[in-house]
Amino acid sequence: MARVSRFQNFFFQLPRNVFSGFVVSLVALPLGLGLALASNAPPLSGIIAAVVGGVTVAILGGSQVTITGPGNGLVVVLLSSISLLGEGDLYQGYLFTLAAIVISGVLLFCFGAFKLGSIGEFFPSSALQGMLAAIGIGILSKQFHVMLGFTDVSGKPIDLILLIPNSFYRIFENPTSSILIASILGLTSLIVLFLYSKLRAPVFRLIPAPMWVVLLAIGLSYYFEYFSSAITPFNSDLLISIPSDILNSFPFPDFDKFFKLSFWGVVISLTLIATIESLLSIKAVDKLDPQKRRSNINKDLRALGLATVISGLIGGLNVVTVIARSSVNVNNGATNRSSNFFHASFLFLFIILFQDQIQRIALPALAAILVYTGYKLAAPRNILRIMQIGKEQLAIFLLTLFSTLFSGIIVGISVGILSTFIIHIIINNSFFLFSRNLLKPNVLMFREEESKNYYVSVKNFCSFLNFYKLKNKLDEIPESDHVILDFSLCEFVDHTVMEGINDYRRVFSRKGGVFEIIGLDVHLADTQHPFAIRKVLPIKEFFTLSRNLTKRQLSLEKLSKVLNLNYSPEMTSESKNLDLFIYFKTKIINYQNNQLNSEENNFSIFDLSYSEGAFIAKEDLRATFLLVNVKQKIPSFILDKERFLDSLSSRLGYFDINFNKYPNFSKQFFLSGSDRLAVRSLFKDSLIKFLEQNPLYYIESRKNQLLIKGKDRLMSIEEIKNLLSFATGVVSIIKTER
Repeated sequence: MARVSRFQNFFFQLPRNVFSGFVVSLVALPLGLGLALASNAPPLSGIIAAVVGGVTVAILGGSQVTITGPGNGLVVVLLSSISLLGEGDLYQGYLFTLAAIVISGVLLFCFGAFKLGSIGEFFPSSALQGMLAAIGIGILSKQFHVMLGFTDVSGKPIDLILLIPNSFYRIFENPTSSILIASILGLTSLIVLFLYSKLRAPVFRLIPAPMWVVLLAIGLSYYFEYFSSAITPFNSDLLISIPSDILNSFPFPDFDKFFKLSFWGVVISLTLIATIESLLSIKAVDKLDPQKRRSNINKDLRALGLATVISGLIGGLNVVTVIARSSVNVNNGATNRSSNFFHASFLFLFIILFQDQIQRIALPALAAILVYTGYKLAAPRNILRIMQIGKEQLAIFLLTLFSTLFSGIIVGISVGILSTFIIHIIINNSFFLFSRNLLKPNVLMFREEESKNYYVSVKNFCSFLNFYKLKNKLDEIPESDHVILDFSLCEFVDHTVMEGINDYRRVFSRKGGVFEIIGLDVHLADTQHPFAIRKVLPIKEFFTLSRNLTKRQLSLEKLSKVLNLNYSPEMTSESKNLDLFIYFKTKIINYQNNQLNSEENNFSIFDLSYSEGAFIAKEDLRATFLLVNVKQKIPSFILDKERFLDSLSSRLGYFDINFNKYPNFSKQFFLSGSDRLAVRSLFKDSLIKFLEQNPLYYIESRKNQLLIKGKDRLMSIEEIKNLLSFATGVVSIIKTER
């Protein structure tokens, strides 16, 4: 019966996964072509990786809603590999690189077979961020020139960035129609990508931003074909070239350099980056998964390794788990691995059916997508976010970034690990804390007989060096149980661990369990950030940040005194079970602060930092929420602004409840709930009329709680007063009617 139920559920959810796979394919097509071209590989090599990866990992993988294909992080390695191994002959270098990709896939498969998925835990979080930022700069520095119409610029990332003004000068120094149109197309495409997130019109949001860029490039080509004497305004070096007989044009890797040291340097670099990028993406997508399923990482590594071997043998790039496309997949309602398969299927159909249109896409448009991708990886706001956690994290980030830029990825991540360890020694003023305790068992776990709770105690220190020991214990505990994690015997807890245990707390909360952290009250932190380093001894003065209240916080403090509320400006990662609300089903809660509480009236107003997507697809949001406990039992419902196209994918399975008596209300509001009769009973005349007469807020109920939110930003003091007045009115009507 259970198997029959699974099959029924699979077919019931099939439309969602087909739709999501189609939307992801619209993003994957330009990215696959662009990443291949950025690597100096044939454009189809990126599509091959996406198709092979999508099919193989969908069948054999251990994750549910991830998407696989060519990765951003490998571009810099592939670019240097093709140049290095080819010694001037780019196509021969590509064949040698295919051989390295195949061997890299074998190693990746072995990592999974020998259950080495935990290797990702040995990389400090800030060092990884620094490495990714360096990769972003590397992508941006080269592709910015291509975006302006110049493919003849080469050099190291820093040199290429310094040459950007010169490329702008070249446009006007000796202008040609081809270069002018190319630069206009590239810059316009970049503007579209930056403005896309600001657009809220449902028609625009239905098509992903990269596909708008592709449509712009193809449309420009058709314009010149029909309204100009020239078939295309671009030179041949700015256009994509695809073999006419695709299925009989697969190159075979060349293993002649198998015994060369340079060849194995490429293999190690490819394997390292593919492993890190995949593990980071798998972990990030697990956070986004609405059902909060935990991926089988080693099974996924085996599938990725096999897919990479197949891809390399037929001319494709490495196959990795990719976060940007996976985020799109989750946000469009995907529920299982079939969406990855459908994404690959649609890509295959696009290549077979639309070869002519694809060859009309000019490189400046694809380069703009990659420039935007590089910017997202190295965005200045990432530096600010890391600095909020602690100045020592910023130091690790910058050291890793610059060493990666100047000396390569392997040296960069090695410097990141070493600098993290040295900074930890400086902070604790002790080398022996780590050296004498590194190999000792430092995690004790047992189940208490009376309460049946799991008690986990951590001793000595807990950092990226030994976090895997704690993770192994926590992974044994069912997520629906009660865990008490005690750090009272632990002298030092680093940023990577604090971030990691917050992920566990979130997962346990969503699965109905309880994840308590105790013992950190005796530790001091450098900043108020919930992921900051914790240590028993005082941190040196040069690591401290100002704790002065901002102007807004002073206003909130004043408001709390006027309204007789309790106010706390402190940051906390405690989510108050917010992630159980549907609104946060595909979002990640970072922290909350500026809390105004009323124990008498049982409500709380707070600023919340949360994210949609992760890494390159991550969009940070901050908004003010009100959470109120209603004494009466009320049905679960969602009330939001009526948006059809903008919410089509996420609303599959939800049905709008309309009221014939109130057509304006039904037209203005989207109302949904699992018990439609109970929701109709709650929304009586007085409540509907009140809602029509007041500003529109997002309202969601869960059990006896109401979550109320206004715009996607922090509220002003006056807006908070209005929110309080609105919530008071809603609760009063509910009490009267019930």
